[in-house]
Amino acid sequence: MTQRRSVIAGLAALPLIGLLPRGMAFVQAAALGGDTLATASGDVTIHPIHHASLIIAWGDQVVYVDPVGGPSLYQDLPSPTAILITHAHGDHFDPPTLEGIVGDATILTTDQVLGKLPAGLKDKASAAANGDSVDFAGIKLEVVPAYNTTQDRLQYHPKGVGNGYILNIGDKRVYVAGDTEDIPEMRALTNIDMAFIPMNLPYTMDINHAADAIKAFKPKIVYPYHYQGTKVEDLPALVGDAAEVRLRDWYKES
Repeated sequence: MTQRRSVIAGLAALPLIGLLPRGMAFVQAAALGGDTLATASGDVTIHPIHHASLIIAWGDQVVYVDPVGGPSLYQDLPSPTAILITHAHGDHFDPPTLEGIVGDATILTTDQVLGKLPAGLKDKASAAANGDSVDFAGIKLEVVPAYNTTQDRLQYHPKGVGNGYILNIGDKRVYVAGDTEDIPEMRALTNIDMAFIPMNLPYTMDINHAADAIKAFKPKIVYPYHYQGTKVEDLPALVGDAAEVRLRDWYKES
């Protein structure tokens, strides 16, 4: 695995003052590029890493979501101020990666993951359950369900075990679904400005179910992620005008 993943060719890196100690912000901010979402609290930068791993950054906050792949994958990126983990599967939760990158960051995760954390990480972590609303990285964060509903997939993500998250940043709501099918709780979401939606079998859902869910809750912007093996380029036509679909390469080596 390479030390870094290419994010989006041709997008300029964005200066994020306050991510690092004074005098160092401009040096490493160039490493964090990606799309942006304008909010009342300033721009949010979306930086894909690989598969289900991403960075969401705004102001002085750098939130890593499900970081895996080894510490070297993140060595040229700003250090996290906070870390979100959706569930305990190895493509979302990797203690050696966390130990190498955590620094002074706090970790929010599930009860199951909290129980699996080494002592040094557990001291920095707390758990939240479906339905909770917590203060996290200076914002209100809502914890929402993420689970399978198809009978032969229930073994992968039982209801009540994994988390999805809604980050309320300024006047915008960013939804990270985690590993889930098109559950009623997803379809009932409202006022979502940006959503990260998985679509690969057998662990989550196929592209048609994902598109149907998107048309139900109508997020303004959708990023398909966790889509390995899916013809994700078909999603915009399936979604139509229900949402803006942004296709980014979460599997490109550089």
